[in-house]
Amino acid sequence: MKNERPYIIAENNWKNISSESFDLAVLPWGATEAHNYHLPYATDNIQLEAIATESARNAWTNGVKVAVLPCVPFGVNTGQLDIPFCININPSTQTSILNDIIHSLEIQGIKKIVILNGHGGNNFRQQLRELQARYNSVFLSTVDWFKVVDPNSIFEEPGDHADEVETSLMMHIAPDLVGDLELAGDGSTNPSKISAIREGWAWAQRDWLKATNDTGSGNPSKSSAEKGKRLLDELSQKLASFYVELAQADVTDLYQKTQ
Repeated sequence: MKNERPYIIAENNWKNISSESFDLAVLPWGATEAHNYHLPYATDNIQLEAIATESARNAWTNGVKVAVLPCVPFGVNTGQLDIPFCININPSTQTSILNDIIHSLEIQGIKKIVILNGHGGNNFRQQLRELQARYNSVFLSTVDWFKVVDPNSIFEEPGDHADEVETSLMMHIAPDLVGDLELAGDGSTNPSKISAIREGWAWAQRDWLKATNDTGSGNPSKSSAEKGKRLLDELSQKLASFYVELAQADVTDLYQKTQ
């Protein structure tokens, strides 16, 4: 019997998989970390799986066969090691894991891979610079889902962690896992005493328990499931259009000459 979601590798069997020819693979990569007082530790992973699933479904309706791999549930959380059960894996570890996954897919004939990132502490550009030089026959790219749609077009007070954006998404995707917003912290943060860091032209890792007051960053009070649905719809459509364009592209001839 054919699976109704052939794009979700974890739900399929060898008979189904062996009869398909996939255009590209999507690897969701999240994190396990505290999200204020009202969202679960798996928020990044739950969101990512929904975004990856819906965008792949849209791509399949346009004739592009996207294979969504299981979500990697742990990310870079070096600034949160003092928070119980915030699990950290270092960037060097991520590179090793990515290497093994890409190597496996390359042998199996997958030539285009998208790392779909759902956690601000992850930054796959440097890893992909290193790995792209190693895997000449595979096209590697990465997308931060939270940069795909301008949050100001939907939300009143977007932040960057357990805020109105993430809370609205979770209210739409997994409402049973969202706690009472009246009990949530306001997501206020404590700015650095160093002016260059406050102004954004210098950077240092934040000590999360000192930089935030409830592990959140952004006020969730104006969240709604309706806003979350709108965001998921827009994300899915834009990501699907990227998958379609990438699947159809000749990756040996990507650049338009201007002269």
